[in-house]
Amino acid sequence: MNTPSALPPLPCYLNGEFTLLPDAKISVMDRGFIFGDGVYEVVPVYGGEPFRFDAHMARLDRSLGELRIANPMTHAQWRDVVSKLIASYANSASASAQNVDQLVYIQVTRGVALRDHVMPEHITPTVFVMSNLMKPPTPEQRASGVACVTADDFRWEKAHIKTTSLLGAVFARQISFDAGAIETVMFRDGNLSEAAASNVWAVKGGKVMGPPKDNLVLEGIRYGLIEDICRKQGLGFELGRISRDEVLDADELLLSSATKEVLAITTLDGQPVGHGATRGKPGPVYAKLHAGYQAAKAQANRDSMASSAR
Repeated sequence: MNTPSALPPLPCYLNGEFTLLPDAKISVMDRGFIFGDGVYEVVPVYGGEPFRFDAHMARLDRSLGELRIANPMTHAQWRDVVSKLIASYANSASASAQNVDQLVYIQVTRGVALRDHVMPEHITPTVFVMSNLMKPPTPEQRASGVACVTADDFRWEKAHIKTTSLLGAVFARQISFDAGAIETVMFRDGNLSEAAASNVWAVKGGKVMGPPKDNLVLEGIRYGLIEDICRKQGLGFELGRISRDEVLDADELLLSSATKEVLAITTLDGQPVGHGATRGKPGPVYAKLHAGYQAAKAQANRDSMASSAR
């Protein structure tokens, strides 16, 4: 049985105060609890530094704007809270002997009000932030790739909002879990959309292709990063509709997310992905993107150290 006392005593931030997870409480009338009326962000942290923080803040602004919730803090205030929480987590007893790479979870709900579907005005948003140990793909998954399954995209048509209303994503991820796979690759009207908790990329002829940035896909922070890496690695990059047949005929298929970074799909619905010598194996484009991703992380940390030294 899950009880508040079963939660680890890890640091978190709730409505202006730093506390511990077992002591963090919200009202049962919070609209995040009643309606899932809120948004969230997940920021990866490498070597104690949040990665692509400004891009995460920009997406938080977009999501809050779509829900007509005023951002309760400036970007500088968010960075201050996140930085203090990162340091607090790294110094906690539970994390002291572990990898310091973290995932910071940010959630903003509309706030507390009597239950009514209409969006109430002039209420204070609820702000919650916590950090946890990052659990990246295993070395075996990096070397061999992962299995995924496909499904129709049955979620709502505002997938571009990073909302806490995640029941559709929960059902989608359960499909792959029940099949012993890592992710569920979804299609809407015969075209690729995304996975339950990842963006999906198809590679053909050395070109990296992704779905367009519209209301049917959450624009992952890695969209911009992968485009940057492709440019530096001399790879083609294109966004547009990708049919199911094009996905099934791709040379490589990739997942991207804050935790997975970039990860090769090597089996889809039980069939090996790709052609020729790399069929069913991580391909050369994945290798370039993974290497480019690690270089971007290292550069971000160097930039942060240089900025701190000034």
